[in-house]
Amino acid sequence: MTDIVAPDACTTMPEIRTAIDALDREIVALLARRMRYIEAAARVKSAREAVRDEDRKADVIAKACAAAEAHDLSREHVAAIYELLVERSIAHEFRVFDSIEA
Repeated sequence: MTDIVAPDACTTMPEIRTAIDALDREIVALLARRMRYIEAAARVKSAREAVRDEDRKADVIAKACAAAEAHDLSREHVAAIYELLVERSIAHEFRVFDSIEA
C-alpha cells in the first residue's frame, strides 16, 4: 500500500485522492462495526417501541457535535451527517428487530 501523505504535505491531487480513498475505507469499516452494535441493540431490546428513542438520538447527535468542535469541524455539518446516520441506524434496527421477532 502507498504511504499516505499528511494533508499539509500534499502537493498533488493523486496524493489527496489516495488519502481520501484510504480514509473512506476506514470510515466504512467503522460504520460496519457500528451497525453490528445496532444489531446487538435489536437483539437485546424486548419491545419494538424501544427501538426509537428520541432522547438517545438527541444525545448521540449532541456528543458527535461536541466531538466535531474538538476536531475543528462544523457542528452543523456533523449534525446533518449524524441525523442521517442515526435515522438509518434506527431503520436498520427495526428491520433486525422485526426479523428476530418473526
